[in-house]
Amino acid sequence: MTTASSLGGRHALVTGGGSGIGAAVAAALTARGAAVTVLGRTESRLAATVAAGKAAAHAVADVTQPEQLEAAIARLAAAHGPIDILVNNAGAAESAPFARTDRALWDRMIGLNLGAVYDATRLVLPGMAGRGWGRVISIASIAGLTGYPYVAAYCAAKHGVVGLTRALAQEFATKGVTVNAVCPGYTDTELVQGAVARIEGKTGRSPDEIRAELIRGNPQGRLIQPDEVAAAVAWLAGPEAASVNGIALPVAGGEVM
Repeated sequence: MTTASSLGGRHALVTGGGSGIGAAVAAALTARGAAVTVLGRTESRLAATVAAGKAAAHAVADVTQPEQLEAAIARLAAAHGPIDILVNNAGAAESAPFARTDRALWDRMIGLNLGAVYDATRLVLPGMAGRGWGRVISIASIAGLTGYPYVAAYCAAKHGVVGLTRALAQEFATKGVTVNAVCPGYTDTELVQGAVARIEGKTGRSPDEIRAELIRGNPQGRLIQPDEVAAAVAWLAGPEAASVNGIALPVAGGEVM
């Protein structure tokens, strides 16, 4: 297991770190000694994550705006040192039948779930390679490993994250850097709560019925917990996972293998 001090001296950046999986990841990395910065759009949530002891610092930026992201990372590096661990966690899912998936929805899903991963990784990965150590861990989804109806754009983006992960893992394998993805199933976060509310509004079904449908594919019959995803990230960030490179690790109770 990753020890409490195994990430001491490492600066970790977690995008979308103000709530849900991102906040859980920040807490797990902090518990293992990393100096964690959480980045996102909502300062109050980020500040609350820091106040709760889950992170050391925060930065406000929209990951879908490359100039904002680049400026924020430059400020963070100047203030706290270069990024050693990048967790690409920011993301969202919108659903629609493919026939009603217009270009605006498509661009939103690709921009947030894949384009922002590219931008953040491009900004920090060369520096990691130059220093001879680094971890890039992207929160993908089981939707990056299999297909689901009504979320074609989201599935395409998450498949792209997995493909990018595998390509970069090969390219940087001799540089002391590992590049991996974690693929959660339906997780007990605001994202899933929002999905339940939208489905309820469209169908009139009860929240309990909707949740039962969402977890039907999970052999364990439950939602994944954010701390379970965070534990996988912390392991991949630790020294004992130095030879784990290019994987897309499902945290989904056996829903995909």
